[in-house]
Amino acid sequence: MKRLINDGYDVVEEMLEGYTKVHADYVKLDPNDDRVVVSNVMSEEPRVRIILGGGSGHEPLFLGYVGKDFADAAVVGNVNTSPSPEPCYNAVKAVDSGKGCLYLYGNYAGDVMNFDMGAEMAEEDGIRVETVTVKDDIYSSLNFEDRRGVAGDLFVFKVAAAAAAKGLDLDAVKAAAEKANKNTFSMGVALSSATLPVTGKTIFQMDEGDMEVGMGIHGEPGIERSKLKPANEVVDELLGHILEEANLSDGEEVQVLINGLGGLPLMDQYICYRRVDQVLTEKGFKIHKPLVGNYATSMDMIGMSVTVVRLDEELKELLDAPCDTPYLKVK
Repeated sequence: MKRLINDGYDVVEEMLEGYTKVHADYVKLDPNDDRVVVSNVMSEEPRVRIILGGGSGHEPLFLGYVGKDFADAAVVGNVNTSPSPEPCYNAVKAVDSGKGCLYLYGNYAGDVMNFDMGAEMAEEDGIRVETVTVKDDIYSSLNFEDRRGVAGDLFVFKVAAAAAAKGLDLDAVKAAAEKANKNTFSMGVALSSATLPVTGKTIFQMDEGDMEVGMGIHGEPGIERSKLKPANEVVDELLGHILEEANLSDGEEVQVLINGLGGLPLMDQYICYRRVDQVLTEKGFKIHKPLVGNYATSMDMIGMSVTVVRLDEELKELLDAPCDTPYLKVK
């Protein structure tokens, strides 16, 4: 295992301790729950509170987006494991200001079950909690409602947070998040597995020089495994699936993310973006403020994903709204 850790069973606690010390201007651990990261720059005026969450190992997802005018709290589970219901509930108690809370997380069964239980516990206290599960991974299911959330989480989270910062009510914030969800399309490729810190072993076996298109961030199987192809060919394949699903019209405006899965050099990511830009420009689409980098990872997995968001004036305004967090700043 090529990792710098101490005891594999302590990685989450030690990571959270280090993270909150480095970013103390932005966040702290909830004194009542050390699996809840809370904003130190939360708005003083009451507003809908945004709570993100999921398993650890995907940093900077989810804790990296807690900050000013973005998320108010993040709930952190064990590696690739959903948080338990108690931290989900404790996050609500830590940040609610009387306007209700919105849970946002990837569409995975364990997360759905435990966050739903947290919402039920909050309801018993008279706090309204709504949920939007992100479903941007187009390969994971033909049925939108069954799709899993991957790097497109970032855009759904950002839209919801900006809507909350505008002072919209919980129903309107949820509606904005759902709109972003339905207009966000992602697909990825893996060149290696992630390494689990407890076992020191990879999640799955992949031979040197192979790649798998459509693989999920937890190692969920993709479309096919083949020998590694040049970057342009890989991007063309991913974009082909995304554009077919998105069914964009000529001249539409989109936002694009090339997301590294943890182990792919930025050099390679920018080479991939170059090809995305070429293809979309040739097809007549307008690209608005593209992003390249590690926004939703799978520890040391080598790979990347492409996300395309169909924009209209509402989504563009919300995505462009200012925010300040350790891992996303919009001015």
